Amino acid sequence: MKIFRKYYLIMLSVISAACDPFNTKIGPEVSLYQSKEIKEYSFPDTLKVMTWNIKFGGGRIDFFFDCHGDRVIMEKSEVINHMNALAEKIREVNPDILLIQEADVNAKRSAFVDQVQYLLNNTDLNYAAYASQWKASKIPSDGIGKMDSGNAILSKWKFTDAKRIALPLIQSQNFIVRYFYLKRNILDVQMEHEGKKLHILNTHASAYAKDDTKKKQLDIIKAYADAISLSGDQLILGGDFNSLPPYTEQTSKFDDSVCTNEEFEADNYSAETEWMMPFYENYQAAIPLNEYQNNNKDHFTHTTDKNAYWNRKLDYLFTNEKFIDKSGETLQEWMQISDHAPIIVNYEF
Repeated sequence: MKIFRKYYLIMLSVISAACDPFNTKIGPEVSLYQSKEIKEYSFPDTLKVMTWNIKFGGGRIDFFFDCHGDRVIMEKSEVINHMNALAEKIREVNPDILLIQEADVNAKRSAFVDQVQYLLNNTDLNYAAYASQWKASKIPSDGIGKMDSGNAILSKWKFTDAKRIALPLIQSQNFIVRYFYLKRNILDVQMEHEGKKLHILNTHASAYAKDDTKKKQLDIIKAYADAISLSGDQLILGGDFNSLPPYTEQTSKFDDSVCTNEEFEADNYSAETEWMMPFYENYQAAIPLNEYQNNNKDHFTHTTDKNAYWNRKLDYLFTNEKFIDKSGETLQEWMQISDHAPIIVNYEF
């Protein structure tokens, strides 16, 4: 305890002595990308939309935060193999718009592979916008080192605008943890076609909040989407909400209950099952709530245990316009590629 306290005081003094010594602050900036080879596409009446938390190209390696292993850093060959698998499946689906979460662009843990650029260069997508949510010149904990990871939206067509909207930080964390920790966001890109404006929103809410931070984040996400709807623009909202759908009963069998480190202990999801209801009430879901209730296991999207089955739904796609009826699918067959399953749906534009 004395050693920990000494380390804590040293870090506190270092951070306090300079404004941002580890460069963790993230502003509203968005990085724009394009593929090394641009493919030409006519704009269709129906867009295929996909969301996927790609687990920073980590495949199903047992990382320390999963509480099933102790890995922190990957070899470059491992990252490339995992990215090849991700790109192969994305090409197979052939989405027009792809939302990804946990994409590393300059991180020691993923051998500094820019995963957004890699996917553009190895799929049929042309353009991307990226917003950091975990960034530091060095994270002096668990060997993590340099970090730049966040959300991205990839598309076959150019965006007319892109911006990052900050979400609240976890206030129950101590000052040092909060300084180095993830800074969640909404990534908002815009596309226009024949006088119609479409906002595509990608987000990734907090996973380990022990206070009401996640509820505040979800409320802000909903209010932001509502404002776009009131303006008359179309929107698609998706990502990893780290929250269960309403009426979800099963919470006790989650395999991350093996975590004993309170920093990575699972949320009490049972207290949050109503938090997603406003999204279902005001927007059309790719997987309607009645379909989820009737066949919920068919729409689970996450598990930390690579040897177990998907055990909860955390990932979503919503719109204020129209998804093609019964076009929403949860693709559960690719468990070895990520700890999340992707969702796809066809959108009528």
